[in-house]
Amino acid sequence: MKYSVAFASEVDSWRWAKRAEALGFSTAWFYDTQLLNPDVFICMALAAHETSTIRLGTGVLVPSNRIAPVAANAFASLNKIAPGRIDIGIGTGFTARRTMGQGAVKLSETRDYIVTMQAMLRGEIADWRDADKMHKVRFLDPEFGLINIEDEMPLWFSAFGPKAQELTAELGAGWLNFGVHKADLAIENMRSAWQAAGQSPESLQANLFFLGAVLTGDAEEDTNRLMAQAAPQAAVMFHNMADEVGAMGGANMEAGPLGDIANEYLKVHAQYEPEDARYLENHRGHLMYLRPEERHITPELARSMTLSGTREELVERLQDIKRSGYSQVTVQVVHGHEAALEEWADIFAAL
Repeated sequence: MKYSVAFASEVDSWRWAKRAEALGFSTAWFYDTQLLNPDVFICMALAAHETSTIRLGTGVLVPSNRIAPVAANAFASLNKIAPGRIDIGIGTGFTARRTMGQGAVKLSETRDYIVTMQAMLRGEIADWRDADKMHKVRFLDPEFGLINIEDEMPLWFSAFGPKAQELTAELGAGWLNFGVHKADLAIENMRSAWQAAGQSPESLQANLFFLGAVLTGDAEEDTNRLMAQAAPQAAVMFHNMADEVGAMGGANMEAGPLGDIANEYLKVHAQYEPEDARYLENHRGHLMYLRPEERHITPELARSMTLSGTREELVERLQDIKRSGYSQVTVQVVHGHEAALEEWADIFAAL
């Protein structure tokens, strides 16, 4: 099983991608969240220039935010800087869309986007739908050497629901899953979709993203680690639940301890301004830090919802994840806590 790192993209992320490369990490994945972080392609270009072996991927690009020919050009440009080291991660959109008050892009539109982009990256004439009509597009002078469409750039797709998993299998793409909750069931569903599409079982590439904290046994230190390194992932569930857009938004929680916590956050959420755009506050700090008012997130909750534990506990859990069929795991390190790369590398080496 390969191990990788993810970043909420920063212009300095290249420093940690370079350290991850030295530690033997397979890939550095960069989030594309335009209202929270710098442009993903700028951050990746810096990393491409400063590294030599680690792979670099978008985790993930959202179709609506760049037209397909522009995205294809960006990937071909990265591939010029880091030939054969670029991975194309695509998704229908969560954070990048929610921060603008929008739901996910339709799967049919996402499929068309991918087909257009892949055709261009093969050097073909592609059909591209603009607002008015269909157009023919292609790279006009790829042989001039300003971009690179010769070296392969594997496709990965972020898929949670059955229809998205079916599209992943249809495209023969690697599969990106986020969060450890029911990760074993998710890969079973993905494996079924993969085989139903006629793909060979052994060819499925499955990558599990997660946040977590390596605990030391010191109560104060562990609390600090859980709240800084793991809690941002726990908060995302409540951000999602509080939204009212898209298929994943506005979900009601069942009565019980977790439902009570959700209702506590909804009271906070109801105070956000402006009233018609509460998402502007709801997603601040998304996957980066806890906001002061997010007091419903406790160290215990953060630990239960993330991949957190002692070294021995984490090795055991990751071995279970490996046995379930994941071919890659990706830990997101949080701003200011990038030194955790060293601890995660030690744990991954034990697998």
